[in-house]
Amino acid sequence: MSETKVLLTEKEMPRAWYNIQADMPNLPKPPLNPATKKPLSPEDLSPIFPMSLIMQEASRERWVEIPEEVLEIYRLWRPSPLCRARRLEKALDTPAKIYFKYEGVSPAGSHKSNTAVPQAYYNKKEGIKRIATETGAGQWGVALSQACNFFDMKCTVYMVKVSYHQKPYRRSLMQVFGSEVIASPSTRTGSGRQVLKDNPDSLGSLGVAISEAVEDAAGRTDTNYSLGSVLNHVLLHQTIIGLEAKEQFAKIDAYPDLVIACCGGGSNFGGIAFPFAYDKIVKGTKVRLLAVEPTACPTLTRGHFGYDFGDVAGLTPLLNMHTLGSEFMPPGIHAGGLRYHGESPLVSQLVHDGIAEARAYGQTAVFESGTLFARCEGIVPAPESSHAIHAAVEEALAAREAGESKTILFNLSGHGLLDLPSYDTYLEGNLVDLPLHEESLKKSLEHLPRI
Repeated sequence: MSETKVLLTEKEMPRAWYNIQADMPNLPKPPLNPATKKPLSPEDLSPIFPMSLIMQEASRERWVEIPEEVLEIYRLWRPSPLCRARRLEKALDTPAKIYFKYEGVSPAGSHKSNTAVPQAYYNKKEGIKRIATETGAGQWGVALSQACNFFDMKCTVYMVKVSYHQKPYRRSLMQVFGSEVIASPSTRTGSGRQVLKDNPDSLGSLGVAISEAVEDAAGRTDTNYSLGSVLNHVLLHQTIIGLEAKEQFAKIDAYPDLVIACCGGGSNFGGIAFPFAYDKIVKGTKVRLLAVEPTACPTLTRGHFGYDFGDVAGLTPLLNMHTLGSEFMPPGIHAGGLRYHGESPLVSQLVHDGIAEARAYGQTAVFESGTLFARCEGIVPAPESSHAIHAAVEEALAAREAGESKTILFNLSGHGLLDLPSYDTYLEGNLVDLPLHEESLKKSLEHLPRI
């Protein structure tokens, strides 16, 4: 089989998701009820989540079967291809082999559909008619809009205001699939009105948009809330990426030395890295797992590891995670999907335990590598995915300097065809780095809840 593009047949597609909670040496501390500060019970989550997803959130079973109704929709784009970036290797003059798992082939153009479809399915099965959610750069909003459309459900999306204006075509695509899209912070919710009262010019954040979506869902009996990252069940659904990748590497008798993905809330990284983390934890395989984030929102590399709210208004459970503080307002970088103050508790725990590692980059270097990749491989990557590309480029150059042959895998989590205005900013020389200053970080962390 050709190493340039490794494909699986539909029959070879995984039939179960992998649950890393079955194998982690240290599980994250339990989520806490925001009012009582006691460990969360299933009943605490039932007003906004279907019970099937609540059970997946707490499950310790290694394998969770994928429903046939979900597999049927997955088959529209899965299995996704594993590709070798030969032209990029040549441009870098590196002995390293660079592979990427291309999730941009989904109907939404990103990996987000892997969890949007099952979340819509489980909600529909339990009688829910409408879902409220948030979105950063818009990939999640598009994916959930499509999934709700597949299952004849309504969808309301609170889109972070800076992305609402930076990425208008993602907003348009959500509306094509019948969703209502609201710029966040908005006057529609109490939490949104409070943010605007304090700062009428707020660019918004995922933390604010989450507050608005949760408040919306909690106020209606026909509506549930849906999250595109961070939570255990979301990362569970995404593991189909890494499971497929392992099968594809087996077909060419190869295995990566390094697995890379960008990391905002953790679904991208968890999706490709967790199946390889199983090999590292259970089998002792020497594989590095690298999560990459922006220097403007360096949750894993500079954040506090402890309990914090997942949103600004304090409506969500308290999660034990790496955090910059729920009141942290990141600057308007072009990788909107990575502008989140917190991190998946599962990813946070793996980094804390040294099983995974993290790195942060400024956006100018990221766009430089993203543009190089596009010119070499013919795919314009999303700005979020370009963080992983930049890490792969750095690692390939380091291999060249050391004269080492290594196999690098990164997740190309989505295409950037709807991010071209951001590329215009880079190509015109107007893109600037926005590093997080220590004073700002300290001020944000002062407001962490005391547990």
